[in-house]
Amino acid sequence: MAEDTQEEVPQLELEAIIGFNGHVPSGLISHPDREHLVYPLGCMVIIQNLNTSKQHFLQGHTNNVSSVAVSKSGRYVASGQVTYMGFKADIMLWDYANRELCAKLPLHKVKVEALAFSPNDLYLVSLGGQDDGCVVIWNVAKREAICGSPASALNVGHAKTLIYSNTSDEMFMTAGNGTLRVWELDLPNRKMWGTECKTGQLKRLVTCIAVAEDDKLFYCGTTTGDILTINVQNKLLNSCGPPKDKFSLGITALVLLKTGDFVIGSGDGKLSLCKGPNHKAVKSVKLQGAVNSITLRGQGHQFFVGTSETHIYRFNYPEFKEELITTCHNEAVNDVVFPFGTSELFATCSKSDIRVWHNPSNKELLRITVPNMICYAIEFMKDGKSIVSAWNDGRIRGFTPETGRLMYTIENAHSMGVTAISTTSDCKRIISGGGEGQVRMWDIGKESQSLVQSMKEHKSTVSCIKVKSNNKECLTASSDGTCIIWDLVRFVRNQMILANTLFRCVCYHPEEFQIISSGTDRKIGYWEVFDGSPIRELEGSLSGSINGMDTSSEGEHFVTGGDDKLIKVWDYNEGEVTHVGIGHSGSITRLCICPFNKCIISVSADGGIIRWKYPFPNEGAFCVK
Repeated sequence: MAEDTQEEVPQLELEAIIGFNGHVPSGLISHPDREHLVYPLGCMVIIQNLNTSKQHFLQGHTNNVSSVAVSKSGRYVASGQVTYMGFKADIMLWDYANRELCAKLPLHKVKVEALAFSPNDLYLVSLGGQDDGCVVIWNVAKREAICGSPASALNVGHAKTLIYSNTSDEMFMTAGNGTLRVWELDLPNRKMWGTECKTGQLKRLVTCIAVAEDDKLFYCGTTTGDILTINVQNKLLNSCGPPKDKFSLGITALVLLKTGDFVIGSGDGKLSLCKGPNHKAVKSVKLQGAVNSITLRGQGHQFFVGTSETHIYRFNYPEFKEELITTCHNEAVNDVVFPFGTSELFATCSKSDIRVWHNPSNKELLRITVPNMICYAIEFMKDGKSIVSAWNDGRIRGFTPETGRLMYTIENAHSMGVTAISTTSDCKRIISGGGEGQVRMWDIGKESQSLVQSMKEHKSTVSCIKVKSNNKECLTASSDGTCIIWDLVRFVRNQMILANTLFRCVCYHPEEFQIISSGTDRKIGYWEVFDGSPIRELEGSLSGSINGMDTSSEGEHFVTGGDDKLIKVWDYNEGEVTHVGIGHSGSITRLCICPFNKCIISVSADGGIIRWKYPFPNEGAFCVK
């Protein structure tokens, strides 16, 4: 019954996503219309306009997208996914013009490794992962499988990649660990034959393939860092190079230009322009992260590069200079906050860095990096002059929001890492919580920072801190199953709330007479501030803990998100879900309603940041949180 009612709830409008899965091989594709990029993030495929940055979302996968392909005419997009052991992994065929699903093609088990369209959009070829090991040809018009075959012999490794011929709809190539095959199709009889190419004593693991324009040769990039050139006619190895100075950490992406030159990406993040039969690098540029995608815009005068560090670069061929056009987190995002009184900016924190984003354009304005550390929580001072951050090395660090300069460090703030942080509205004090359960108040002066008081009640990690607007009271939630309301004048406990859960998040109602809390028991609890008594309890989620919560500035609605990957907007008084947001592919770690109730920003464990349109735009239009 619960599932039926959930389907009737209206969906939140997805405005923008900051994210890109850079680990999908050849996942970044420049569409033949030369105006859009196609790339995966989590369970969806994103189509982004290069000029306006407007995004469209192809949603339908039930798990992470593992491969993407675009047909030569640009009419179709295909995407494959991973799934759980023993289940079938779907291939989705999308109509590009209408941005809608044409067909679902389930056949492969566990994972779809690679996809490719034939030159005239007649057929789609798909390669299953190592648990499947089959290659299948699909008829695009009829949306059905024609025939399939094991992709490699039993005595060699698994096929990892495939590519279609440039001129013939009846020929394609697959390659992988010790296998290199040219396939020919006999479509009237529904048969396909794969011929193993002979490489003599040479044993290689092929990661990427490129085909010459006339289909006479094809080129294979290997984990050894060299390129094998294969003659398609006689299926023999033509050459192997470069003989010296092989590409470090293997060749991860390979593109053949009209000029006969190669653009080669390697595992160490180097992008090289190579000429001649020995593939000698003429120009090279070092990028952040392994180069997993290179895609040509049009004829190759311009191309885009995607890396494992989730950066997208634009290159112009003559200059061969990188221009960073998209950045995003490549680790779990732990927190998201807005500065007081503005919806233009917001900040997020992740492993080793804090980033400040421009909300309307989704562009990264500032990155503050502390290597090899994890930032658990951040907060803007109300005057906007500093960003206060909590780190796993037990330090509290303050940075300037314009330049990212370190203003101060509070050493040994907590013995087991600083896990939660909040500030008072007069910008003079910080309240921090630690992994050992202590709550501490700090005086922040221009020259010095000193401990005011340490409050010891919690027995486990402090997960969330909220300060009352008059700065005389604060609320802390902990994974020991307690929420405590503290008196910040006498530094004693006013009230304690007990529940059989690990509390993850807690919020004051804007009028501060009630609080709402949630955690691993999936229940949303309403509590009286005056005496800590329970008012009511709601079933917040069908599966997984609730990790993030925020109230609107008027207090009429609140939003929650957690391990079920859904954003839910609730009516505060009725206790009912008004809207549901579907889009995250990882557990939602935190979320935030912007100060003027225009949008909701949610962050997740897969590194994605999603902006949702707030469904009640008139609520609190003149009120600042």
